Amino acid sequence: MDAPPLPARPGLRDYGLLVLLAATWGSSFLFIKLAVATIPPVTVAAGRIAVGAAALGIVVALRRPAMPIGADAWPKLAAMAILGYVVPFALISWGETRIDSGLTAILMSAVPIFTLLIAHAAQRDEPLTTGKVVGVMVGFAGIVILVGPSAFGGLGGQLLGQLAVLAATLCYAGNSIVTRRLTGVRFDAAAAAMLVIATVIAVPICLAVDRPWLLEPSWISVIAVVALGLLSTAFGSLLLILIIARAGAGFSAFNNYLVPVFGIFWGALILGEAVDPWALLALAVVMLGIAAPRAWPGRIGTVRTRFRHSSRHGRGD
Repeated sequence: MDAPPLPARPGLRDYGLLVLLAATWGSSFLFIKLAVATIPPVTVAAGRIAVGAAALGIVVALRRPAMPIGADAWPKLAAMAILGYVVPFALISWGETRIDSGLTAILMSAVPIFTLLIAHAAQRDEPLTTGKVVGVMVGFAGIVILVGPSAFGGLGGQLLGQLAVLAATLCYAGNSIVTRRLTGVRFDAAAAAMLVIATVIAVPICLAVDRPWLLEPSWISVIAVVALGLLSTAFGSLLLILIIARAGAGFSAFNNYLVPVFGIFWGALILGEAVDPWALLALAVVMLGIAAPRAWPGRIGTVRTRFRHSSRHGRGD
């Protein structure tokens, strides 16, 4: 997966991939709900990572030549495994035992904010633009519409739980930057290697904490874990790495605004859960936010610089 210079603005294919990623990750809420009914969260997390690693391992093995990963890429892949899966999974799971899901969704919407700021500082080809800033603000407004302003009532209470979720968002932001800097590795091989490393870390933790051999899970829960591994973890990892390589870390982070919306719609479609009409408005607002970087691709300061230039050389009212 080489990292060529990014285009001036994401293309329509990039937006399509972003929506597909959000739809894929949005389905994870449904599968997690079915999985944790009879399987503890740590085992669910370890199971989905292991299934995803196995699936991508088979894909890479069937494609020739064999996985071409140089020695310099493995530290980055290890960082991606830790920052993208092991640590944030643990932090969010722990945080959600102390704060409700609505506040969690709002806190998770900090991922695009942190990603854009870090990418602006760390990547020369991902400057902060007017469109990105507008997109973050509008997308955040869409999440507030979705979960309701009342979710802010939880701010200030259970501070450790909130800090845990915010720490997870920083992990995701850092993971996007590390992924952007990974070069010379085919994207499917990178995803497979990352998940193998995450499996090596997560499975021993699962064995020590949950002792899964003593569990009696239902077939529905087992199928849900497999679905999480194949769709949300394996396929989602491929999409994420591909989007970051094509359009950058900042653009990929906007999927965090779409994921909760798709989570609601999948629940309605599969489980028959009621859809609040506000969710439709939230989706429209989020889509406007995601479109903003394409509408205003110029760097921040460009408009101000042009204004000063025209003031100096204008007619002088």
